[in-house]
Amino acid sequence: MSFPITDPTWIFLLVLLVILFAPLLLNKLHIPHLIGMILAGVLIGEHGLNVLTRDSSFELFGRVGLYYIMFLAGLEMDMVDFRKNVGRSLLLGLLSTAVPMAMGIVAGVGVLGYGWATALLLAAMLASHTLVTYPIVTRLGVSRQRSVGIAVGGTAFTDTLTLMVLAVVASMYRGEADRPFVALMLVKVLLVGAFIVYCFPRIGRWFFRRYDDGVMQFIFALAMVFLSAGLMEIVGMEGILGAFLAGLVLNRLIPHVSPLMNHLEFVGNALFIPYFLIGVGMMVDLSVIFGHVSVMGVATVMLVVAMGGKWIACWLTQRLLKMSEVERKMMFGLSTARAAATLAAVTVGYRIILPSGDRLLGDDVLNATILLILLTCIASSFITQHAARRMAMDTGRTDNDAASAPERILIALANPDTVDALVNLSLLIRDPRQRAGMVAVHVVSDDDETGRQVEQGRRQLRRAGMLAAAADVALEQISRYGLHTAGGIVHTAKEHDATDVIIGLHRRASLTDSFFGPVTSALLRGLPRQVVVAKMLIPASTLRRIVVAVPPKAEYEPGFAKWVAQLCRMSAQIGCRMDFFTNEDTGTRLRAVVRSQPGGGALCSYALLDDWGDLLLLTGRVDDDHLLVVITARPGSISYDSSFEQLPTQLTRYFAACSLLIVYPDQLCEPQQEILTFYNPRAEGEPNPYERAFRWFYRWFKNS
Repeated sequence: MSFPITDPTWIFLLVLLVILFAPLLLNKLHIPHLIGMILAGVLIGEHGLNVLTRDSSFELFGRVGLYYIMFLAGLEMDMVDFRKNVGRSLLLGLLSTAVPMAMGIVAGVGVLGYGWATALLLAAMLASHTLVTYPIVTRLGVSRQRSVGIAVGGTAFTDTLTLMVLAVVASMYRGEADRPFVALMLVKVLLVGAFIVYCFPRIGRWFFRRYDDGVMQFIFALAMVFLSAGLMEIVGMEGILGAFLAGLVLNRLIPHVSPLMNHLEFVGNALFIPYFLIGVGMMVDLSVIFGHVSVMGVATVMLVVAMGGKWIACWLTQRLLKMSEVERKMMFGLSTARAAATLAAVTVGYRIILPSGDRLLGDDVLNATILLILLTCIASSFITQHAARRMAMDTGRTDNDAASAPERILIALANPDTVDALVNLSLLIRDPRQRAGMVAVHVVSDDDETGRQVEQGRRQLRRAGMLAAAADVALEQISRYGLHTAGGIVHTAKEHDATDVIIGLHRRASLTDSFFGPVTSALLRGLPRQVVVAKMLIPASTLRRIVVAVPPKAEYEPGFAKWVAQLCRMSAQIGCRMDFFTNEDTGTRLRAVVRSQPGGGALCSYALLDDWGDLLLLTGRVDDDHLLVVITARPGSISYDSSFEQLPTQLTRYFAACSLLIVYPDQLCEPQQEILTFYNPRAEGEPNPYERAFRWFYRWFKNS
């Protein structure tokens, strides 16, 4: 076999071996994986052992990996924190642009002796940075920290400003740079950004509502990324800005716990991002760098300006915003690495030929830039990993305290059309800090002689297991026989210590059927735990608003804080606003509980609903793409009201076209109804005449 290798099969195999073994070897040395990928590229590249050359495959996969980094950075941002921190991100972006550029111009003119145009381009190159170390943040689970959101947002502002400077400087030598050119570029960037922000979410919501195939959704997401990047390149900007913007606008449609998100992260971190890092390493020519004194001098000046300017910017941001030391270190680590925008700037400058025949940026700057990229990526990896570990340990201690209450969700499967909706709903409301997984149960009637129900149940359980596994959540699958469906669900819940039961809304077979059906009615009598009845007409990720109707005295129920926390998690995951309707006393307690949740209820609003008995008042506030959540209670509980008996009629009449959740909170004791129920086995879940008489007497006694 001759070197360098040119056979595509062996090239791909060698790259896969590097991606596989580099982290394994460097883990023992406690060196970040990213450094291993870059060093491996230096070793196997044409300037190292000459095993591989940087051919078109590295150009293609490297470009995809670069876009993937920016796309995941926007996709994994906590949009609640981003909205709150947009001013802070702008501050960091302006400082991390102005300080390095000022230092770069002074160093370029005064120290290196370059002209003003060369010094300006060099300064813009040093001011830009790339989120190369962002995978470290996601791997350690601190991507939703405030400092990470500020750093990611600041990257968008910094790269936008520096790339615009790059475009203006490059156009100066093409005879295009004047005021109309700069104004036209700004207008084009704003128009493309407005098109992406306005159209992409609507296109994505339409697509995800109609197509639930995982492969199609994955391809659609990548198509949106490259379309956004391509549009930015058309107007003269770099595609990385378009990829980042695509991640921001698709953030709401791809929840962090969804299978699609897991697929996107897996493919990017397993293949495309490592390909990009290996390609960066292959550009390093150590013989040129260490063989020329001028290159080392230029590299030293560039390194001091690049890292010093970013450190000063992060230090000023920390002081102005009164942040902690570890937050400053996190911002500095994320904004130190150079790769994409820096390579773009030096490539443009290297290609521009001056009238004298020299290049705008010569060979010394080109090779010094490669060394700068290598050293800043190494430094950024160590700094980011150290800060992320500290944050993860601090967050872990807090999470362990907050997650002391166990949680285990039981999903009752019966209708194959609702499996996806029930599993996705459970993934959105579950506490990710809990180690226990979820349980799915399908109850088969004892009189199933043909085995048809058994086979249907197995298919539903397999589907539920696949959805949960795609989101990296353990799901225990249980199929059991039972005389009655409700009895099988109740016994399964007790055997597995389920804290929540999620069940689909009963499909009425005839006009004589009750709204909830016999199974739900029996569950409410047999279980003291929270029961959620769901009717999801559209995917949860495409919801635009959550409307919650809360009855008076709901704050006195034992499960009050629990369902509030679950709805807040769901709202944060899909990034939609949540409107609470309740009376003044309950609203006061509700605000306090919501403020204690992560995010502090930034996307919540509150309104009065004094007449609980008439939900017609909410019809103007609930649309087809909204989710109506009705908090109710079991008979005999503190917040139970006789008007609850009118809920089926009102929900059927006024809200038949919208998605619906009906929540029965925890009682944490044996249901009062269970103690005083005369059970009639011939009509499971339906009260007999004695029970009806008792209910009437109880309501009369309570209301009198």
